[in-house]
Amino acid sequence: MIHFRCILFNSVSAVCRQLVPALSATGTLSRCGSRGLPLHRTLFSSAARLQEAEATAGKDFSYFPPLPGQDSALRWGGKKFEELPIVQIKATYNNTHIQLSDSAGQSLVRTSCGTEGFKNIKKSTPIAAQTAGISAAVKATAKGVTFVRVVVKGLGPGRLSAIKGLTMGGLEVVSITDNTPVPHNGCRPRKARRM
Repeated sequence: MIHFRCILFNSVSAVCRQLVPALSATGTLSRCGSRGLPLHRTLFSSAARLQEAEATAGKDFSYFPPLPGQDSALRWGGKKFEELPIVQIKATYNNTHIQLSDSAGQSLVRTSCGTEGFKNIKKSTPIAAQTAGISAAVKATAKGVTFVRVVVKGLGPGRLSAIKGLTMGGLEVVSITDNTPVPHNGCRPRKARRM
């Protein structure tokens, strides 16, 4: 097993050593194929990386994100990351609440599974959360919002479905942050149920 890992590591490191000199400043990999034809492959996959490459073509490039308060060349719809609206998703076991607010904290859109017409146990399903996400996204695009940051809180079944609903509704999700409160052995739990 150890011998196999050493062979795998050596082969991967050899391939990486061959690829590093071929990487040009434009982000394309140009090497000759098996028949002598040039092989061009773009290494940048997201629009943010392309923007970063265009903005810092002459400057020193950093792979690390900017620190808070540090200026960055990245823009989404002409706005900095700190100026983007925030979508708060609170996924409880019985419901999923979605609220869109601007960077100052003023509420723009608010919806939940209950306001979308789901009752009782159906409020706690992923389909209900996805429907609420689509509804929130449609209301947000009507107010001119396209790029958002997402902050998720809670462990309910509608966590991922609400984010999927936001993207299906036409919003571009820039970042996803998990803000679920985790107790460090705080309060004493309830006594166990007697069955």
